[in-house]
Amino acid sequence: MDFITENIVLIAIAFAAGGMLLYPLVMGKASGPALDTLGATRLINDTGAVVLDVRSPADFAAGHLPNARNIPLAELDKRVGELPAGKPVLVCCNSGGTSGRASALLRRGGRQDVFNLAGGLQAWQQAGLPVVK
Repeated sequence: MDFITENIVLIAIAFAAGGMLLYPLVMGKASGPALDTLGATRLINDTGAVVLDVRSPADFAAGHLPNARNIPLAELDKRVGELPAGKPVLVCCNSGGTSGRASALLRRGGRQDVFNLAGGLQAWQQAGLPVVK
């Protein structure tokens, strides 16, 4: 018992570090599958997936995937009805983090066909794929 009381700070740090290591694993499962740029391109071309950009309108105007719809993450829960039913949804943001949260929100709302663009717009541009301004 003396060990615990004398090292409570170290034990708290160990638990916090463990939680930070588990967070991406838990969030990855909640947001659903992530697709790289090749998988995303195939999804769009083969299924007519809806591309949902969850960045701010200013960031969206600066450049986005072709035919993307812009619904910022903060408005998504109110505007989810704007997404057509029966089509897969590819969610993107700048780097993949915000779109992961948006994907999880859509999945909790009942959408099963939701995919996250891994690496976001940055990965899309690095792959040399087209961006619309």
